[in-house]
Amino acid sequence: MFVISSSNLLRVYGNVKLYPRYLSKFIPRRTLLYVPGCDERKLRKARKLNVDLVAFDCEDGVALNQKDTARQRIREMLDCRSWPCSRPEWGVRVNAVSSELCYMDLEAILSGINCPPCILLPKVNTINEMHWFADTVSNLYSHTSPINLIVYSETAVSMMNLPKIVNAGIEIGKHSPLNLVALVMGSDDYVADIGATRTKSCSEIIYARQRLVMVAKAFELQAIDMVHIDIQDLDGLKKTSEEGAAWGFTGRQIIHPSQVTIVQAAYSPSVDKIKWATELIDAFRSHQELGKGSFVFQNQMIDMPTLKQAENIITLADATVNHK
Repeated sequence: MFVISSSNLLRVYGNVKLYPRYLSKFIPRRTLLYVPGCDERKLRKARKLNVDLVAFDCEDGVALNQKDTARQRIREMLDCRSWPCSRPEWGVRVNAVSSELCYMDLEAILSGINCPPCILLPKVNTINEMHWFADTVSNLYSHTSPINLIVYSETAVSMMNLPKIVNAGIEIGKHSPLNLVALVMGSDDYVADIGATRTKSCSEIIYARQRLVMVAKAFELQAIDMVHIDIQDLDGLKKTSEEGAAWGFTGRQIIHPSQVTIVQAAYSPSVDKIKWATELIDAFRSHQELGKGSFVFQNQMIDMPTLKQAENIITLADATVNHK
């Protein structure tokens, strides 16, 4: 379920650039931490945090009169020899296409020797925005390495159009450096857009969260869940993180280092789950060699769907161990 294009592979046919997409090992994104691009201290501190993905932010975390400062400091971080690094994975969240600030963000982050391996694009409502973004990146980008793309769904219109948006993103990846890898649930913007009230139970966004997971998995993408905005409510963070993991989310957004441990634990398989999955896979192989299909394992009837669940657990376990 994890589509990652090969690195440093570009083919040119006539005047058309083709960026082939290949399956690669799963990169865990259990935690996505935002760091304001205008805050140099936080930018440098972020590299030492035990998170999976750090997003240098040009968007919501940056005041309008600080946008230029954010672009400049992110550019300086990109030019620093100690960046980029492989752990944590890192990227830049640009402003939405509809904001009219996106071009300036892209011009700044794509203009230097080092470019971000990942770009996060918020508030995508239409396929036209996807095409504008892809064309702009292609025109500004002079390197051959693919760029992972993470797209946000944050409005009712976006949720309605999400399958079309994702399909456009995947098609765009065939002739641009952008490689769509994940979708993000923008819960607070979505709640405001539909006129709902944010509650601790999150019942007002159950449908949207589950729809995003469904669409993401239908297109073999990762699904990143909502922010927990009350940084003091660690019990609520734990509950909703475990809920999101049970629903199929592969990670969630975080806004404070205190949230890292709880969230990464929720989206990592437990020792008991790994043991169950390993033994089930071994038992399945043994029964297959005997010519048997379904069989009983620990009082459960096992068939291919259950095997797939076990394989997902082992894939995630291997990836998180290798990513540390």
